[in-house]
Amino acid sequence: MSRSRGQRDRCREEGTTPRLYYESTLCSLSFHLDFDLLKACDHGLPRERSSALGVGSAPPSLSSVPDECSGLQLDAHPEKSVPYEKTLQQKAGTSSGPTKPLPRSADAVVIGGGSLGCQTIYHLAKMGMTNVVLLERDRLTAGTTWHTAGLLWQLRPSDVEVELLAHTRNVISKDLEEETGLHTGWIENGGLFIASNKQRLDEYKRLMSLGKVYGRHHGPGRHLHHAEQSRTARGAKVIENCPVTGITVHTDDFGVKRVRAVETPHGTIETSCVVNCAGVWAPKLGEMAGVRVPLVAMHHAYVVTERIEGIQNMPNVRDHDASVYLRLQGDALSVGGYEQNPIFWDEVSDKFAFSLFDLDWDVFTQHIEGAINRVPSLEQTGIKSTVCGPESFTADHKPLMGEAPEVRGFFLGCGFNSAGMMLGGGCGRELAHWIIHGRPEKDMYGYDIRRFHNSLTDNVSWIRERSHESYAKNYSVVFPFDEPLASRNMRKDPFHQVLTEQGCVFQERHGWERPGWFNKDGPAPVKDYDYYGAYDTQTNVDHKYSDLLGKEYTFDFPPHHDVIKSECLSCRHGVAVFDMSYFGKFYLTGPDAKKAADWLFTADVNKKPGSTVYTCMLNKRGGAEADLTVSRLEPGAAMLPLAPESNGDAYYLAIGGGVAEHNWNHIRTVLQDQGFRCQLTDHSEEMGMLSIQGPKSFMVIRWIVIHTLGTRGKLKIPTTGSIKAG
Repeated sequence: MSRSRGQRDRCREEGTTPRLYYESTLCSLSFHLDFDLLKACDHGLPRERSSALGVGSAPPSLSSVPDECSGLQLDAHPEKSVPYEKTLQQKAGTSSGPTKPLPRSADAVVIGGGSLGCQTIYHLAKMGMTNVVLLERDRLTAGTTWHTAGLLWQLRPSDVEVELLAHTRNVISKDLEEETGLHTGWIENGGLFIASNKQRLDEYKRLMSLGKVYGRHHGPGRHLHHAEQSRTARGAKVIENCPVTGITVHTDDFGVKRVRAVETPHGTIETSCVVNCAGVWAPKLGEMAGVRVPLVAMHHAYVVTERIEGIQNMPNVRDHDASVYLRLQGDALSVGGYEQNPIFWDEVSDKFAFSLFDLDWDVFTQHIEGAINRVPSLEQTGIKSTVCGPESFTADHKPLMGEAPEVRGFFLGCGFNSAGMMLGGGCGRELAHWIIHGRPEKDMYGYDIRRFHNSLTDNVSWIRERSHESYAKNYSVVFPFDEPLASRNMRKDPFHQVLTEQGCVFQERHGWERPGWFNKDGPAPVKDYDYYGAYDTQTNVDHKYSDLLGKEYTFDFPPHHDVIKSECLSCRHGVAVFDMSYFGKFYLTGPDAKKAADWLFTADVNKKPGSTVYTCMLNKRGGAEADLTVSRLEPGAAMLPLAPESNGDAYYLAIGGGVAEHNWNHIRTVLQDQGFRCQLTDHSEEMGMLSIQGPKSFMVIRWIVIHTLGTRGKLKIPTTGSIKAG
């Protein structure tokens, strides 16, 4: 049983009355944005608007869904023709060539004319980079943006996301209209979140607190752009009907791979910067440059009802516990949500443009009960149309952004998990700043592609399982002690088995199984992912680990708080051993190792060999990039099996496991940009790490030295005392 469904059942058992939570900071904003408006930056006038809704066969009312529908398919699904060939699809006989001549070169080439692509080129031009080109294989919004539900909520679980949403709102509701004189179709009708239990209400209150601090402080004047500023955007070019066939990558004198050009059937554009905004087609584009793009394509759907009397001016509604949203669309409602068994689109077609899939009612029916429960009149309301299109989803339900670790100059702006319209303005601005200045303005680590370890980004099983779980739990309450069940045990250290036998309850970090706390009732191993019973998968039975997680779905102290207290007291008054093997473990060596260390680290790490210094790494703006420990090694032959031999300066770096990939790439980028002759070696998988702490820790070290080395050596440790395990 999924968590959201379990919460729903618990609510029914408790007889809890749903509560409405309505505040100004919870308002949603619903709109249809014509992205041709963004082409004003190319001196072009907007094209005639056309409806972007595919009409398909559907049962006459929500209560009369057929019992027998087409069987569930996990791969390709029948495409659905869209009856707008004269407006959305290219007219027969029209030239299929690009709408404008291709330039010989560009400072940046954005690939993909959806929400993120258009917002990125818009903000690049706003920031002064005018020699930029957007290439769209068909027409703007042809992929997934054209069929978006068009919702923009103001609240998200983090302060950064609240600010990203606020900027999108300002761009679409104010800036574009002021700069172009054209109406974007913005409609502001408020939003209503429905809480069916105390836990959900607590979550909404937390969101409300964020909204008060951030959402309400974004007045329209903050992002006001004057007419003079908007003119700087007019140097950008938008070229439609121009598919990309290749990305040229070259290796420089230091062995670094860099973008050189973009290839199309109509010519080549020389550039040092490519921005992958291709949505569900992003992995294919990444393959052209040797870049891994960890996302999957799924069918995502909503239906539009016939006219409903009396709903005009009602707010948009989200009932997370019923996994359903209701969006006002004129005098009708759009109904959609996130199901437990979404259909994967494994064979992504390059010819798919302004197209839809036939809706699988076996999959979609699970949203109907919740919708009818909230709006009883839906039971007798007909369905006017169905919209089932492809969307891209990621392992943690967050976008993929930033420079790819494999190739310098190849940026990602994809994987928006059906939130590309909501986050497009804010993320487009951050991505543009990233490209121009080397980093975003805000803390975008949660979206940075470098948050994933390189061993996971090309693991098909991990991407698929984690993306499914993130999709299925999208409307679930976000609890502080929750852990994923999908694709666990990807990275395990040598102590994993013995700790499991001792009742260790592991947490997943960066793919590693990290010790969390110890269960007094014995082992609680993580089992293989069962897709919550979807796709006829046998549900795990007697899954103690999952049961323990379920007991910790709270915003209060978790049930294992007493266990943590006992462990802390043992460390405070005695001794404790921490398994920190999930940490990143790097060696920095080479002729310029000392120069690199002086450049990278804030503290002076050039102490006596054998010493360890706790220090930070900063970025160009002086902000903290990471904290770590750096140990200076003895020059000469390697003293340890994995330690490198060095005739000069050498350093051992221990870095937090959750950010190891990000820090690795930060260090490597600095070495490349500064031209330091150094080698950075990663031994995180081959080495373990134990931390012995507490007032009696020296006794443990003494015992190890005496019984392992046969001598007390030179350690200044007590010669008396006793240690009691417990």
